[in-house]
This record gives sequence, structure tokens and C-alpha cells, in this order.
Amino acid sequence: MTEAILLVGGKGTRLRPLTVHTPKPMVRAAGVPFLTHQLARARAAGVDHIVLATSYLADVFEPYFGDGSSLGLHIEYVTEEEPLGTGGAIRNVAARLHSAPDDPVLIFNGDILTGLDIRALVRTHETTGADVSLHLTKVTDPRAYGLVPTDETGRVLAFLEKPQTPEEIVTDQINAGAYVFRRSVIDTIPQGRPVSVERETFPELLSAGAHLQGMVDSTYWLDLGTPAAFVRGSADLVLGRAPSPAVPGRCGDRLILPTARVAPDAKLTDGTVVGEGAYVAGGARVSGSTILPGAVIEPGAVITDSLIGTRARVGERSVLTGTVIGDGAIVGADNELRDGMRIWCDARIPAGAVRFSSDQ
Repeated sequence: MTEAILLVGGKGTRLRPLTVHTPKPMVRAAGVPFLTHQLARARAAGVDHIVLATSYLADVFEPYFGDGSSLGLHIEYVTEEEPLGTGGAIRNVAARLHSAPDDPVLIFNGDILTGLDIRALVRTHETTGADVSLHLTKVTDPRAYGLVPTDETGRVLAFLEKPQTPEEIVTDQINAGAYVFRRSVIDTIPQGRPVSVERETFPELLSAGAHLQGMVDSTYWLDLGTPAAFVRGSADLVLGRAPSPAVPGRCGDRLILPTARVAPDAKLTDGTVVGEGAYVAGGARVSGSTILPGAVIEPGAVITDSLIGTRARVGERSVLTGTVIGDGAIVGADNELRDGMRIWCDARIPAGAVRFSSDQ
């Protein structure tokens, strides 16, 4: 296997305001754009040619990654004029592939952090003679996902979208967002219109008698679609719980990027990242959080499981838990922001304006 398609065209609406100025795959996780981790893992698995299927803020990718040579890859870029869905995006880049009709092509989504054994998925595809092979993972609560039951050999039996009743939950196996396609199958996807592989391509292939093979790999897997998940994924990369050859430093309790400044008595724990040019002042405590480049954390602030945007500022003694602060926003001193709060880019919150406890 030498080729892969990376689907990076989504708008990342669930991640806003992180994605107001930055496409989701380019939001930094463990100090580098998340896409860097996926590219590095693909390269480590033997991929040397990757086509990025872009759409939203498409002009951001190529200036950063160029031709891919710095990662040992050859990267090409194809931009959708209108969003085409997962299947439409795959079909839209087919002309850039070099593979022969029966060759395997790896395809994965740009928002999944996983420890998948990519080589094992390709081996499964080749040894079973499948038309498409899917990475499946097991989850405790599958109601938010598409279920993929298989027989005792791993052959896919059905695709069941987001079950609503207990009777519909016939398996705990879900589609984990990484596939190997036989090259010729890609050409059967309709061209020039939106297509969902999950809702259209895979069910139609199955009904036509194609061989779809599932491989269960229940190593680390996380959908980074929400701010809380993204922050957790970044911390897990730093802690070494999620594997990546692209983490810019040794795994440990914290990652401080070059040019970042951290006061000697500031405390950073649980996979916290401090980006380039950011500053964490004395007495601040930051746990499991991402501080993006140029952000400032003032004295005595307490930040837990949160993401602080580029050039944002958190005032003295403010307490943030499970919060996202957009690029350039300013949170004044003595505020309390709790789980799920999102402060938009360039917003201003005056000192002591938001509290959940008494001001005494």
C-alpha cells in the first residue's frame, strides 16, 4: 500500500469557536495541527502518497504542509467547490490516485484520533479479498454511532444508523472512520454530487453482493468532534495514551513548546500543552488543557480541561473548567466559567462579570 485519501473538508461546526478561523484538522493537538499526527502515522504504516480532500478554509493546508516532503510524503490537494460528503469527496479525488484497479487505497476521516494498526487493516483487506474493509471499534454506548454487525469471519452483515431503541442495539461494534477500498470500487461512487459512504455507498455495495470486511481494533479511539473530546485527545497524546510519532517532545505530564514561558511556581499537569509564545504566570494552575500560541494566563488563574485560543487572555484568579476561549478573546479577572461554556473570538468579559459562587 502506498496511497491514502484524507477527508479534511468538514466545517467543524461542533468545535466552534475553535474552527472560526481554522479548519478542524489544523487545530493544534499536542502542539501541532491535528492533521500532522494522522499524516505521521500513515507514513509510519508505509503510505507515501496522500491526497487531501479539502473544502472549508481549504487554502490553509498547502502553505503549512507544502508537498509533504518534510514528513517523507508526497501530498496533493483537491478542493471541493461545494461540500460533497464522505463518498463524494472520495470520488472527487480519484483522478489523483496512481493505484491499479485491484490495489488497496487507505481512506480515513480527519477528525479521528486512533491507535489503529493500519498495516493490520490492510492485511485483513488483502487476505480476505474484500472490496472494502472497515476499522470497527467497540463502544459502551453505541446509540450515537452507526452499528456494523459482522458474522464470525468478520464479514459485514448490515449498516444500522444510530439505534433509537434497545431492540435496535444488536452489536457494540461501530464504524470507526478508517477504510481500505479496492481502487476500482472508488470509481463506482457517483461523481459530482454529495454522497455519504455510511448511508449510501456501503449499504448499496452490501445489497449488490460486494464483500465488506470488518476488523475490530479496540485500541485507543476518540472522535474529536466536540471541544471536550479535542482537549482530551490533545492531553492523551502528551501523556502517551494515544500514539503519535509527531508529538514535538517527550511524552509526560506537560508539553511546553519553544518560546513559551512558564513561571517557576505555575503548575502544569495531566497532559497540558503551552504553545509557542504563550505565557503562564506565577501561581496559575493548568490541568489537562491546551494553551494555544500567544495566549496569556495571568497570576492565580485555575484552568481545567479547557482550551485557550490563540492570543487569548485569562485574567487573574479566574477559574475555567471545561471551557473554550476563542482566538483573541479576553476573560477578565475573577470570573468563573464552567463546563460547556464557549467564549467567541475577540469577545471581552469584564472582571467579575460571570460567577457561579458568591463573590465573598
